Amino acid sequence: MSNQGPHAINFVTIRRQFDFRGIEMGRWVTSEERDRAALNFHQALHDLMAVLQGPESVISLRGTLGLQYGKGGQPGVAAHYTPATRQLALAKNAGAGSLAHEWFHAFDHYLADKMYAHVPSTGFASNLWLNLSETRYKRHRLNDLLAECFKCIMLSPSGKEPSQLFMASKQADHTLNLVYYAKPEELCARAFEAFVEDESPTSRFLVSGTKVSKEANLGLYPQGEQRHQINQAFRHYFQLLGAALLAQEKRE
Repeated sequence: MSNQGPHAINFVTIRRQFDFRGIEMGRWVTSEERDRAALNFHQALHDLMAVLQGPESVISLRGTLGLQYGKGGQPGVAAHYTPATRQLALAKNAGAGSLAHEWFHAFDHYLADKMYAHVPSTGFASNLWLNLSETRYKRHRLNDLLAECFKCIMLSPSGKEPSQLFMASKQADHTLNLVYYAKPEELCARAFEAFVEDESPTSRFLVSGTKVSKEANLGLYPQGEQRHQINQAFRHYFQLLGAALLAQEKRE
């Protein structure tokens, strides 16, 4: 059914509400598919905003993030984020639940030069945290809290050994003969997915499968006490970030 009416949700209203840099449609996306996707995106982004407890600007990363739907896809990939162009792309037939994962990639990339000095333009904060020395770290309360999230995801509680999630991900990479699941940015995006799903959003377009899926059964999402600790760390971080951004918008 077409999404019509004076208060219709479409990608123009979504771009304006969240201040995305731009939203592009693939040439083979029909009007019905576009309308249905707009409704899915709108619900998912509102759910994400509620989880993050911040304003619309946090979703678009202060207007720097672009969206693509049914365009710029990669063979066999339902969704991806491209650091060079700051574009989050979802395939036309993307499986439900890809948006939270890809949004965190964009967020992780956006914060790289806010958290570290002299970083590559395509760097991710999570990867830099694991591999860079403290000398390039920008000390700030919010950065410290995000670093605590990364620690909970990638290291044991003592901080001296790899985490359970890392070890399960490394084993999956070894079994499949690839380097993917244990990459810091992928570990953190999946941990963020789990945090979002545990906040019980209504949209399955935003996230799904962190509790029951083939990947979950392999331990590729946080489990048990580690999941609880990660969720607490993310919740604390985003509460303070959201409050800071809302206060800043009021001043402006």
